[in-house]
Amino acid sequence: MVEITKKEFQQLSDYIKENYGIRLKEEKMTLVSGRLHNVLQQAGFSSFTEYYSHLVSDRTGNAVTTLVDRITTNHTFFMREASHFYYFRDKVLPYLSEAVGKKDLRIWCAACSTGEEAYTLAMLMDEFFGKVKMWWDTKILATDISEQVLDTAVRGIYSNERIEPLPAGWKRNYFKAYDNENSILIDKIRNEVIYRKLNLMDSVFPFRKKLHTIFCRNVMIYFDNETKNRLVEKFYDYLEYGGYLFIGHSESLNRETTRFKYVLPSIYRKE
Repeated sequence: MVEITKKEFQQLSDYIKENYGIRLKEEKMTLVSGRLHNVLQQAGFSSFTEYYSHLVSDRTGNAVTTLVDRITTNHTFFMREASHFYYFRDKVLPYLSEAVGKKDLRIWCAACSTGEEAYTLAMLMDEFFGKVKMWWDTKILATDISEQVLDTAVRGIYSNERIEPLPAGWKRNYFKAYDNENSILIDKIRNEVIYRKLNLMDSVFPFRKKLHTIFCRNVMIYFDNETKNRLVEKFYDYLEYGGYLFIGHSESLNRETTRFKYVLPSIYRKE
């Protein structure tokens, strides 16, 4: 196994932070080395210095794509931090259904991982709007920097064990058997989510209209305060007045400096 030196780790971690906002502390050296071991081995690199030179000179984008897929943590599951979904159903959707003009609802899952969060919201909205949903545009934008997880999300195939926490009615109405161990979401729900690759560190987001709700949960824990604050300010600017921001339960905003109004732990609003 190719060992990574402190200097090489610092060089690589600086690159990752500058381009993707993710802060890798020195105690992550072994983790990073382990996740990239096969990449170096298959390419025939004898050191992380060689690998880094290839990374920054590669014009195809393949090296960066592989790096992002390997170093990002994509731990998620259906109904994770369930209180957010209940609040969205019971408070946010009733408000938006009255306040949003032209029945054009704009929801963004800003770090969607393998799709569970976005599909949960799609099922919630399908159930909430019921028969009048045909008059609404409720498509959800779901983005991530990892192509690997986006590919999984687009397929919409999950093990029966992973969908177990979902309500029985959802499993019956929104899933069908894929094989003996897996189920697939029906087209009606899969077509409600638009998946795109997007880096939260981009200076400008490609949105023509402002959003009504942003979910960005359990992502900013990997950022330093400066990076987090800069991103939160961008979220504020891209939200409509009255719009909501949901972050992870282990995350918080500085209430003395943020322009967002605190609603509940990990739920904020633009007013």
